[in-house]
Amino acid sequence: MLERIITALVLVAVVLSCMFATKSHYPMLVLMIIAAGAAGYEWFKLMPSNTDRVNVFYAGCFGLLTAVVSGLALYFSDLAILLWSASILTWVFSFFWVKNFPEYDGWYNPSLNVIGLVLISAAVTAIYSVWNSSSPWWLMYLFLLVWGADSGAYFVGRKLGKRKLAPDVSPNKSIEGLLGGLVTVIIVIVTVQSVYLNSLTLAQHILFLILSIITVFASVLGDLLESMIKRRAGVKDSGRVLPGHGGVLDRIDSLLAAAPFFAAAMYILNLIGVDL
Repeated sequence: MLERIITALVLVAVVLSCMFATKSHYPMLVLMIIAAGAAGYEWFKLMPSNTDRVNVFYAGCFGLLTAVVSGLALYFSDLAILLWSASILTWVFSFFWVKNFPEYDGWYNPSLNVIGLVLISAAVTAIYSVWNSSSPWWLMYLFLLVWGADSGAYFVGRKLGKRKLAPDVSPNKSIEGLLGGLVTVIIVIVTVQSVYLNSLTLAQHILFLILSIITVFASVLGDLLESMIKRRAGVKDSGRVLPGHGGVLDRIDSLLAAAPFFAAAMYILNLIGVDL
């Protein structure tokens, strides 16, 4: 437990420093590219293989490719928006994969490499876009949505969880926990709206609420998809780089889905004239 706490504190310190400690873009940019490369490496190791051992060299090459694609998308905004769109479409399909697992696992094939490249690149570019184009505080809001949903689901699920949400994918998750997470994030959303967004119209408040809730549901789906892939691959954690936490994918699985949805929502709100 101590190891887990220390790792969490170090991660939080690094991320917050890149977000708030400097106005330079480079620390956040470098952090995103490193995260993309590490996540790509771990993703490749979870993919179907003809051998019992995953070739570390090929996994490293895939991680490098993911970092390069992410870097290009960070530079070319049109590519980033294209990746967000492809990612959101993929997450819509993944709902049916999770729902029908383990009866159907045809999705577990080499095409998952391309899907992973899209999902990871879309997520890191979305996180960077929210931080750079909107505000570090809006990125913090995204984190609060994801962490609030996860923490609320964990504590309520432990105390009251009876009905399983997806027993074949993640046996510990319950419908009661999901509802607890929703209540937690609704408190966060209403607080942010009342304190920082009191100039919005009623219709804009409702739209912001809906988009925030969609982001939360996406974060749950991201967690479930990674759990399903790990279950299919027969591993407990995506990696060991983070002591007490597993791999990078284990820490950002919820953000893989939530970040593109949230970044796209912010982009759409700006397009229709909602100034956040």
